[in-house]
Amino acid sequence: MQGNKVFLDTNIIVYAYDISAGKKHEIAQEIMLDLWDSELGVLSTQVLQEFFVTVTRKIPKPLDAKLAKEIIKDLLKWDVVVNDGDDILEAIEIHLEHKFSFWDSMIIQAAAKSGVTLLLSEDLPKGKIVRGVTIENPFIDLPL
Repeated sequence: MQGNKVFLDTNIIVYAYDISAGKKHEIAQEIMLDLWDSELGVLSTQVLQEFFVTVTRKIPKPLDAKLAKEIIKDLLKWDVVVNDGDDILEAIEIHLEHKFSFWDSMIIQAAAKSGVTLLLSEDLPKGKIVRGVTIENPFIDLPL
């Protein structure tokens, strides 16, 4: 990940803190550490909101809310895209054009708005390019 900023979908960050996620946990941790060291990580307010809810309520070993808050406080040092009304309208266009869920379309819109060319996500189709952003799944070659 030399030189280019990378937008992370929520699931990548969640796996980095979900010790029950096995190999995905290891891969996500490595991605996060690389982005911390290179200062190339990009997120959105939506990603941070989803992260908080997921790690405090939806993973097998939930994090304490105070710990999740501290993690988010650290992640706010990254480039963070704040979604606005125009982003919502553009996400609806992405949804209509590509049939992604609205929430996934918001992630793609935030990535495009940030100017990155790479979005790491487990939920979106690998290799798809939307609004100049290429979607890659770092877990694609893992055994089921």
